[in-house]
Amino acid sequence: MESNLVGARILIVEDDATIGLGLVAALEHERFEAHHVDTGEKALVAVREETPDLVICDIMLPGIDGLQVLRTVKAEFPNVPVMMLTAKSDEIDKVMGLEMGAADYVTKPFSAREVVARVKTRLRERSTETRTPDMFHFGNVKVDLRRRILWKNGEESTLTTHEAGTLQYLIMHRGRDVSREELLKEVWRYTAAVNTRTVDNQILKLRKKIEDVPDKPRHILTVHGTGYRFEP
Repeated sequence: MESNLVGARILIVEDDATIGLGLVAALEHERFEAHHVDTGEKALVAVREETPDLVICDIMLPGIDGLQVLRTVKAEFPNVPVMMLTAKSDEIDKVMGLEMGAADYVTKPFSAREVVARVKTRLRERSTETRTPDMFHFGNVKVDLRRRILWKNGEESTLTTHEAGTLQYLIMHRGRDVSREELLKEVWRYTAAVNTRTVDNQILKLRKKIEDVPDKPRHILTVHGTGYRFEP
């Protein structure tokens, strides 16, 4: 395994001990440091005390459920990726979690090998993101994507996790047409078919924060039949 991933701290939040301890064994075999807890309450204590490099969290937990754990982790530690585990296959549950900032979504039953592979991918991406410049300037806008803060004409506003992720992806690929499906895959980490209105709604929110006239955008342009293109 890549040397920069060895020893990465992984917190597993799963009330099924067989699944939780199985993931611990699989991750430790790959030279990660893995810690298992079985409730949302214990998860939040562990995150605040240990600040793991990645959290794997079941959505169905006793007490504080997985979505609340996700919401709290992303609010307090926005750079910590959270992978969601669930027995549910309903699209709305996946979309809800991803819109709240989940880095990935794995539906039970799954193989430990699959989860380990996804963990490695998410950690590689996090390592790459930390080398991406935080500050971008365009027009009368300045944005700190790491802190998710945007200034337009000196007025400050906060970006959601997916607003920041969408904007960063468009800026990194500025001048190129980016499809809705690409944004869903690269920002939302959603690989299955899903209503692309999710992306359109996110773009509308971004335009309200960025554009002087949101209905006549200068920076986030619509590419009809495809998606969007960013122009500084």
